[in-house]
Amino acid sequence: MNSQTREKSNMRAPTGSVTGLCSASATMFAVGMAFLGYWGVYEQGRWSPIDYLVMVVAILGFAALGCVPWIVTTPVAEEEADKVAVARRAMALGTALIWMAVCITVFA
Repeated sequence: MNSQTREKSNMRAPTGSVTGLCSASATMFAVGMAFLGYWGVYEQGRWSPIDYLVMVVAILGFAALGCVPWIVTTPVAEEEADKVAVARRAMALGTALIWMAVCITVFA
C-alpha cells in the first residue's frame, strides 16, 4: 500500500454528510410512500402479477432506504473508514428501486 492510498483510506467524510444522507433517505422514503398511495395500493379488485412485482421492488427500495441512517450512524473505530460510502450505495440502490417501481407502473 503506497502513501497516497493510505491517506485516501484515512479521509473522513465531509461535515454534514451524515445529516444529508439521513434526510435524503427520509425524503425518498416519503416520496415512495406518496407514490404507493397515489398508485392505489388500497384499490379493490384483483392484483395482476405486475402489481406484485411493483410491490416487491418498492419494498426492497424501502428496506435499502431505511438502512441508510442505521448504516451511516454505526460507530466505527478511529482508524477505520467511515460508513458513509456504504450508506451512499444503499441510498443509490433504494432510490433506483423506488424509481424502477414507478417506471414499471407507468410503462407496464
